[in-house]
Amino acid sequence: MINIFEVNETNKMIEQEKLDVRTITIGISLLDCCDSDLNRVNENIYNKITTIAKDLVKTGQEIEHEYGIPIVNKRISVTPISLVGASCCKTSDDFVTIAQTLDRCAKTVGVNFIGGYSALCSKGMTTAEELLIRSIPKALATTDRVCSSINVGSTKTGLDMDAIRLMGEMVVATAEATKENDSLGCAKLVVFCNAPDDNPFMAGAFHGVTEGDAIINVGVSGPGVVKSALERCRGENFEVLCETIKKTAFKITRVGQLVAQEASKRLGIPFGIIDLSLAPTPAVGDSVAEILEEIGLESVGAPGTTAALAMLNDQVKKGGVMASSYVGGLSGAFIPVSEDHGMIDAVAGGRLNIEKLEAMTCVCSVGLDMIAIPGDTPATTIAGIIADEAAIGMVNQKTTAVRVIPVIGKGVGDTVEFGGLLGYAPVMPVNTNSCEAFVSRKGRIPAPIHSFKN
Repeated sequence: MINIFEVNETNKMIEQEKLDVRTITIGISLLDCCDSDLNRVNENIYNKITTIAKDLVKTGQEIEHEYGIPIVNKRISVTPISLVGASCCKTSDDFVTIAQTLDRCAKTVGVNFIGGYSALCSKGMTTAEELLIRSIPKALATTDRVCSSINVGSTKTGLDMDAIRLMGEMVVATAEATKENDSLGCAKLVVFCNAPDDNPFMAGAFHGVTEGDAIINVGVSGPGVVKSALERCRGENFEVLCETIKKTAFKITRVGQLVAQEASKRLGIPFGIIDLSLAPTPAVGDSVAEILEEIGLESVGAPGTTAALAMLNDQVKKGGVMASSYVGGLSGAFIPVSEDHGMIDAVAGGRLNIEKLEAMTCVCSVGLDMIAIPGDTPATTIAGIIADEAAIGMVNQKTTAVRVIPVIGKGVGDTVEFGGLLGYAPVMPVNTNSCEAFVSRKGRIPAPIHSFKN
């Protein structure tokens, strides 16, 4: 039974502590849209997406108004386009037409992003996958709402260093192609290791081939709620601290579960998963960095930051899995620099650097996320950063990712404005020692010994 205290408590979370449902994402399989004729494929894609997702935005708004729960984004994820276009796309420009069709679909149904302009090449690239990867700069420069992700490794297969090297080049090319807009295209491009099939968060969302024809996934977020709860237990021991985080994560996830079930029922689409990530925004009071500081750090980046983040991530998951039987996606704490004002302040004050952020990614749910770097950073250096992060994911059997933005024409000390949930970021220095000889080796790094579990 829900009592009046719980109703009031949830209202307070929403009104004062910035609790929101970050996204309702419909995952749509496009496998039945495949054809040898490119025009027919584009027509099939447009018809299927606009039919299945036609009521998504309206339904989200209805649930928002009826329950008083903010639902910030309504999104779509689709089958990796490298698979859908494999038979009909003979050039990179052919794939770009599909990206433009996806963008048209997003605008027709009113969603803010559509993800799945993707390729899964953790062990090697097919011709279609390489063509799609090489099309990314033009695809992201000629669309507004399309997001792209590439999986370059996994614990079971190792790391495809050829794909990693190519992605370093494509990140730079995407930055150049969108330089008139502060290289914004790179904010819609993420490189994964161990990418999940059911992630509702952009830019990494795609509809995995293991999923059904259509599915509803919901991502919840509540850094402000967790911070407020921790303010009430200052000075307590770790047991009390952990119990507080778990109980709060439970309550946050139950809100997401309610929204997911309602959306599923009204749209007639099966419920998939709840992603119970703490995803910050640039707003004051909605910061993962502030949670870490409330735990006892003078500033994020101080000694103890990685341990505090590991504890936070674990307790969020323990609380969330008790609130929903279907938890998936990324689930945990996000540490995107430009989207978290506490992270931004720490970077601007010289208290947080890329090396410390990399250490933090060993224990959180994502990787190096929304980090602005100098526009003249070599593609080989970016490939090295991707390889480092992918290696952390591969060895630790977890998802890691890289979303860095080499801002053309800007250097260390400059600030970049991305707008909206993407926020703003100071340009961070990167290690200038070359790794070109390393990333230029061909082939792949084999899977770790503990991957053999059959």
